[in-house]
Amino acid sequence: MNWSTVLLTLYVLIWPVLVAGTLTVIIRAFIKDWREARREGRPII
Repeated sequence: MNWSTVLLTLYVLIWPVLVAGTLTVIIRAFIKDWREARREGRPII
């Protein structure tokens, strides 16, 4: 295998990791805000 194949493979495989990390941050922030709103008795929207 040459370097261009290795680099292209890493480039393609890194995207699912980045997307999963970003989605995790967004979901955790949403759950935190949702719990806080529920505790205060106000709608989240």
